[in-house]
Amino acid sequence: MNACKQFRAGKTTKIKDADAAEKPLSSGDKIKDKELVIELAALIAVQQEMLYASQEHKILVVLQGIDTSGKDGTVKGVFNLINPQGIQIADFKAPNTIERAHDYLWRVHQQVPQQGEIVVFNRSHYEDVLITRVHDWIDDAECERRYSQIRDFERMLAETGTTIIKCLLHISKDEQRVRLQERIDDPAKHWKFDLQDLEERKSWDKYQELFGKAIQATDADHAPWYVIPANSKTHRNLAIASILMETLADLKLKPPPPKPELKGLKIE
Repeated sequence: MNACKQFRAGKTTKIKDADAAEKPLSSGDKIKDKELVIELAALIAVQQEMLYASQEHKILVVLQGIDTSGKDGTVKGVFNLINPQGIQIADFKAPNTIERAHDYLWRVHQQVPQQGEIVVFNRSHYEDVLITRVHDWIDDAECERRYSQIRDFERMLAETGTTIIKCLLHISKDEQRVRLQERIDDPAKHWKFDLQDLEERKSWDKYQELFGKAIQATDADHAPWYVIPANSKTHRNLAIASILMETLADLKLKPPPPKPELKGLKIE
């Protein structure tokens, strides 16, 4: 199954709770699915080594989703075997004073990948058309301006050699309730819980609407959106690993050519 086609959002996306439970890539055996994720993670690590060696491409993976959707879990499950020299994780939280003094894309542009690198955005510039709109910090006109600016920003990245993969980790409202309750009930997970998460949960329907609008406004062949059913953590990782592996395979990466000056060289 072509995962890129399976999960590609397109222009008519409506985010529905029922879709979050789908597992089209699953074998039906959770253990086998977990083993496949490990295999894919190892293959991705091999591809990344060639990416780093050739210095010809850049990869940006955007992980966007509501609280508890599994962004951290995806990083650990899919990217854990990659050589740390070739990957960076950018974690975007509320902007600080310096960041607020610049345009909203200023801090984002500093984190985009360089040649030979994979960068994962744990949340992203899409917060600036999501939470800002949920709380009416910007109006509809400003939101539309930002959609246009984001399209231009991502087109510029693509035209200068960055391959972009944008993933919405889609969980149901009931699944979020379960995950938040787990964090409350387990003292070892209290550090993961923030009372603000409950406030944001009150705006669930608005977030789902805005996820759909953002995808419709910014999906493009050079910057595609994928909607990942994420109620199942294993299937979430399987889907994203499959999309990334297919994308890397399409680049036809290979090691740089041998250096002629090293032919026949003997170390004494």
